[in-house]
Amino acid sequence: MSVLAIGVSHRSAPVEVLESVALDRPAVGKLLDEVPSSHQIAEAVVVATCNRLELYLDTATFHGGVEEASALLSQHTGAPIELLTPYLYVHYGDRAVSHLFHVVSGLDSMVVGETQILGQVRDAFRLAQTSGATGRVLTELFQTALRVGKRAHAETGIDAAGRSLVTLGLARVLPAVAAEGWSSGRVGGASWRELLTGTSALVLGAGSMAALAAATLQREGVDVVVANRTQENGVRMAEAVGGRAVPMTALPQVLREVDLVISCTGAAGVVLPFEAVEAAVAGRGGRTLGIVDLALPRDVDAGVAELPGVVLADLARLSEAADDDVADASTMAGDVSAVRSIVTDEVAAFATAQRAAQVAPTVVALRSMADDVVDAELTRMAGRLPDLDERTRAEIARTVRRVVEKLLHQPTVRVKELAAQPDGASYEAALRELFALDRRSIDAVAKPDGTVST
Repeated sequence: MSVLAIGVSHRSAPVEVLESVALDRPAVGKLLDEVPSSHQIAEAVVVATCNRLELYLDTATFHGGVEEASALLSQHTGAPIELLTPYLYVHYGDRAVSHLFHVVSGLDSMVVGETQILGQVRDAFRLAQTSGATGRVLTELFQTALRVGKRAHAETGIDAAGRSLVTLGLARVLPAVAAEGWSSGRVGGASWRELLTGTSALVLGAGSMAALAAATLQREGVDVVVANRTQENGVRMAEAVGGRAVPMTALPQVLREVDLVISCTGAAGVVLPFEAVEAAVAGRGGRTLGIVDLALPRDVDAGVAELPGVVLADLARLSEAADDDVADASTMAGDVSAVRSIVTDEVAAFATAQRAAQVAPTVVALRSMADDVVDAELTRMAGRLPDLDERTRAEIARTVRRVVEKLLHQPTVRVKELAAQPDGASYEAALRELFALDRRSIDAVAKPDGTVST
């Protein structure tokens, strides 16, 4: 199997490194545009989220693929290879498939079991398809992966085992925000949903993460304000959640009014600088402002965490919080184990199907060669026995074809079965060698998309 996965994530790199390699949608598109001119990479899908950047590739060779993929990552992120190398992980073949299945199932997420990654992977696959960067190999892989992710969430309780980054961030900041209106005892025993009662929130951004945040807040009855650089997008999202949209120029006033800020703009630099938050806090009359920064690179100056009256939860802090939750959440062990079993079974099934598919062109080429031999011999017979009537000639032709079909049936059925085994490639090679099949004749029966002409 020629699938290669290479990337960095919250598991391999600190937030500072993830910030330096973050790619927005246009940048991902530019990377995908280079695939047709690549020497080693035939297909590519780029998964770029707030805490991971991964390339899934169909490569000619392992080492060549790693070299070209690393160069692409460095070129399009602007990060030197020397910075990337210590944090890159590489998976090949079945291990690459297993990694992707773990990702879409929520097992590799910062918050185990979160479902947003499934939609993000789907979007990444669609973008690669639109860019013309996918073919048979990655199309089959990602279609299977998306089905595996759906199965994991449908057949287990993994959804309940984890929380989204939005709810994790809210759970971290709300106790401090709600303390003014609650007794300390009630705050300690309340859920994040209970603590949201009567609060107002500003959502910065209008992308998928911002939409998730706004929808989460709206479901809990929170008064939502949306601010976005493109006003019409902000208005559209605000209308969808029954909130109101404000221009970015209104932030100084809004920051003095709301209880919470959830920021995920996708901007290249800081959106809420230290001075802006400091000025807003001075006009809040002592009320605590909770800020959840889910952007990569970060939207909020990390220094605001030192301001009195501000509690900040950014990706670095949430990563630590997620580790603590996983360590203590023994109740999720059964669901996680169940999802891992699903992933293991699906990886094995996918590998078996791929190995079986590899022998199909060889089998078709063999049958095509046999047909050519039969046709040639029947033509020769017609020349040597010109007086045969058409009925006799047709019966001879049917008999010869039946004999050839019976002779080939068992070997071709058996080779398909054997090819599905882990060392199945050797059987396909043996079939080619025994019948002296030319590689060009095998390639000729495969369609451009990799399926087999029959």
